[in-house]
Amino acid sequence: MKDRKLLNSELNRISPEEYKASGLSGLVLVLDNVRSAYNIGSAFRTADAFKVDKIYLCGICATPPSAEIHKTALGAEMSVDWVHCDRTEDAIERLKAEGFTIVSVEQTENSVKLPDFQRDPSKKYAFVFGNEVDGVQQSVVDASDLSLEIPQYGTKHSLNVSVSIGVVLAFVVL
Repeated sequence: MKDRKLLNSELNRISPEEYKASGLSGLVLVLDNVRSAYNIGSAFRTADAFKVDKIYLCGICATPPSAEIHKTALGAEMSVDWVHCDRTEDAIERLKAEGFTIVSVEQTENSVKLPDFQRDPSKKYAFVFGNEVDGVQQSVVDASDLSLEIPQYGTKHSLNVSVSIGVVLAFVVL
């Protein structure tokens, strides 16, 4: 069976302006002290693919413009809105005031396994992803409405943050 790959010109992608004008999905990402600008760029690219409304870059997160972010975002930092907050807790407080359900993606005593999570289409969600070494800060977990855990069956107890973002968004959007 021959199956020709589509050309980029055949993918009917929208422009950054069309992306921003296309309406809100009710999904935002909160990056809690993510150290790697490459991971942040990957988060932008994945957020664009799944039509995330905004990314909150908190604490030590790098922000655009950045060559490292652009290298992995491939321009998605131009389509997905973002804001920087010095403290993740401040972003959480703001999002709660705006009616978002705060979901920390973290392994906790009472975390909900990703396959058991049911997205309510009438609600807005902010998914919090933690730093590459320590995960989501305990104070942020404490301020969250729930913790969501990606089941893992191997010898490692964590995934790269950009991989986690892709797994969670694929599950909740599709």
